[in-house]
Amino acid sequence: MRIQPVFCARHQSGLLASVAFRQSSAVCEVKSSGEKCGFVASRVFLLLLQGVYKSGISEKSGNSTDFLREVRKYWKSADIPQQVRNFCHFCRDLGEKFKILEFFDFRQLGGNTEETLKLIRKSLRSPCMELEGTHFDGNIPHIFVTFGASGDLAKKKIYPTLWWLFRDGLLPSNTLFYGYARSKLTVPQLREKCEPYMKVKEDERARHEEFWALNFYVAGSYDTRADFENLNQDLISHEPKTGAANRLFYLALPPSVFEPVTVHIRNTCMGTHGWTRVIIEKPFGKDAASSEKLSQHLASLFPEEQIYRIDHYLGKEMVQNLITLRFGNRIFSPAWCREFIASVQITFKEPFGTQGRGGYFDEFGIIRDIMQNHLLQILSLVAMEKPATIHPDDIRNEKVKVLKCIPELNAENVVLGQYVGDPNGEGEAKLGYLDDPTVPMGSNTPTYALAVLKINNERWDGVPFILRCGKALNERKAEVRIQYNDVPGDIFEGKPKRNELVIRVQPGEAVYVKMMTKTPGISFDMEETELDLTYHSRYKGAKLPDAYERLILDVFCGSQMHFVRSDELHEAWRIFTPLLHSIEKDKIHPIPYKYGSRGPQEADDLCLKNNFKYYGSYKWVQPKP
Repeated sequence: MRIQPVFCARHQSGLLASVAFRQSSAVCEVKSSGEKCGFVASRVFLLLLQGVYKSGISEKSGNSTDFLREVRKYWKSADIPQQVRNFCHFCRDLGEKFKILEFFDFRQLGGNTEETLKLIRKSLRSPCMELEGTHFDGNIPHIFVTFGASGDLAKKKIYPTLWWLFRDGLLPSNTLFYGYARSKLTVPQLREKCEPYMKVKEDERARHEEFWALNFYVAGSYDTRADFENLNQDLISHEPKTGAANRLFYLALPPSVFEPVTVHIRNTCMGTHGWTRVIIEKPFGKDAASSEKLSQHLASLFPEEQIYRIDHYLGKEMVQNLITLRFGNRIFSPAWCREFIASVQITFKEPFGTQGRGGYFDEFGIIRDIMQNHLLQILSLVAMEKPATIHPDDIRNEKVKVLKCIPELNAENVVLGQYVGDPNGEGEAKLGYLDDPTVPMGSNTPTYALAVLKINNERWDGVPFILRCGKALNERKAEVRIQYNDVPGDIFEGKPKRNELVIRVQPGEAVYVKMMTKTPGISFDMEETELDLTYHSRYKGAKLPDAYERLILDVFCGSQMHFVRSDELHEAWRIFTPLLHSIEKDKIHPIPYKYGSRGPQEADDLCLKNNFKYYGSYKWVQPKP
């Protein structure tokens, strides 16, 4: 492993310069006390350099030139990889020489990975780490309030996520958790509901008890001010009488109660000596009018900086990797345009049906549930122009710009489907959507949709962006598939198939390029193969955080990069509302497709018509870890 320091100028939050690290060749697998340390060595070194720049080293006994000379001398002489203990001793000695220990006390470093990680966690909360998305003050009290704490989302996602963040020491040290719902529950009863989803290991039991000891529960209505005043008094009782205290409110609630709850939060529960942030779950309305009404309502209560509209797909590893993949690699930039790309397909497939949730699903349908938010957000990241910086607003500005270039969608560019039972299937596969007892009789709600969008700008003019999503299909998969144009001047008698860049979001996060190569042996035949970066093979043992872990931590940090802004929402509904109204007004009947199939044949026909070729001769096999 070779670590190369790269210096980049930056002016943000009072930090004049920061340091990034580029790891070339292999992942760092430095071992200390028999444990894999991974990024620890480079991270500690990063912290040291940030401390140097923050401290203004030229005003102390040394200067930056001397410091960098010591660094270069070390890299030339060091035997890398080496034990973290030796590396940390170097950091300690260098820190003492240049008198920067008040920023990072490297004398605390021991030989064991956990001690080093503790220091890193501490450093992430220090004033020196005021970088976007990485800083919060761990000493200030924080209270996380979950509205709808008795519901499915809370027990399956929110509470498990809070536990994982607490377990890993990633939350501010003084954090309490409040649940609020209409159901009259105790904390032990709430815990019993959440326990099956917590994934607690035997050696984590004591830590788990600590987590629940910090939990409280309040029962109350969503439309009564007095109940919110009682909640506020409870929150105040846990906050210092003087000094800052921060509050986070997560609305895991149906849209019907968003308005009264947010009004009561604004009027009775705002923090007086710290910030208040409000997290809102989709759906953000049912069409352009209802979404605009909700946005105006929220804007009348909170500034945009306090509102976090959460789309959990923006927290997934490969979705977050799109910006790095696009703008951190020169190899892709020249070919990321209409001159080279034939079509782009963004896919979301589930191999199961509504499974008793048909009543809820029927109210929204697959377009509102998946396409208008998850898939369109991915499209905007794939198609946007390069932002000025990685600041959240710069990124979201570019996303809005590209959405504004997309015309309204009409029924001519859409295929709708609804699954029916497979007589030869087993179990649930025998049942169709209309066989779900919670679904209204004769419902026309689509469970499958394919839509072709066009982007009217110089980069993408004429390139179809195909969004495809459905339930009860042949596999579980979410991916971006960028299909390149045919090889010009073909000399292989039409044998070459189109190259594809595939970004696999789930399952099995991966990036691979489909390409043609000569078949091994004496023949001159060709075959499809791939250049493959599969995360679980390349980064063995690496734990990829859950999407909710990333996003909730972002809220604590104040980073809105992966949250939906009101103008993004406006453009998304502008694109889809005419289609949704047309489906409902004209009572368009979805095409039946068999449970476990690829979906309606008409969808494949529309793809072919829009310059996407499906060969069916190649299937990517996930490499074994």
